[in-house]
Amino acid sequence: MKIVTCLLMAVWFTLVNLAPGFGAEAIKLPAPAKKGTVSVEEALEGRRSNRQFANRPLELAQISQMLWAADGINNPQGKKTAPAARAAYAVELYVVVGERGVTNLAPGVYHYLAADNALDPVAQGEFRAGVAKACNSQAWIEKAPVIVVITGDYARCAAKNGEQKAPMYTHMESGFVAQNLFLQVGALGLGAGIAGGFNDKALAQTLKLPQNDVPLLVMPVGYK
Repeated sequence: MKIVTCLLMAVWFTLVNLAPGFGAEAIKLPAPAKKGTVSVEEALEGRRSNRQFANRPLELAQISQMLWAADGINNPQGKKTAPAARAAYAVELYVVVGERGVTNLAPGVYHYLAADNALDPVAQGEFRAGVAKACNSQAWIEKAPVIVVITGDYARCAAKNGEQKAPMYTHMESGFVAQNLFLQVGALGLGAGIAGGFNDKALAQTLKLPQNDVPLLVMPVGYK
């Protein structure tokens, strides 16, 4: 009986860890497009905060485009689409994918690796309800298929800009990233909302964030 139990547990463990998106390596995203059909002016004209989402999954190509536009690498020197004080790049992006939230991607929490345009799996499972609860129980957040969480590392910014200015510069950078994401989401025909009211500690624990990554903004994304 013990042998059978051990074998069943081994099979279960293998199946869980072979779920799409939770292998040993990061998930390479499709290359983002560098030319679109919507002008900057049109994207600005249509920029609105959205709090209602259709029950429809996104595609990996859309995730790639959104994250690259928000804070991806845009030149060979490693510079990014969002400005950062003295190129400290104190902002990180985490993506919470819901059940059937993204085609061919397992639900869970992912960290965006800008240098590789890839997703690094952090934790497997459904975390949207936990995020909504940490955001003062704002139920609309849970309805989005994908939630992008913008975090900041004050120590990383302080290393180049000093401790006094680090919080301000990091917050400014997160704002640039959020606006980039808003405009790209609109250009893709999607909608995004934004929430700044949340319990920092609860949200960080829910997403299993590293100690230095402080949550700054929460942006649910999906079809309107």
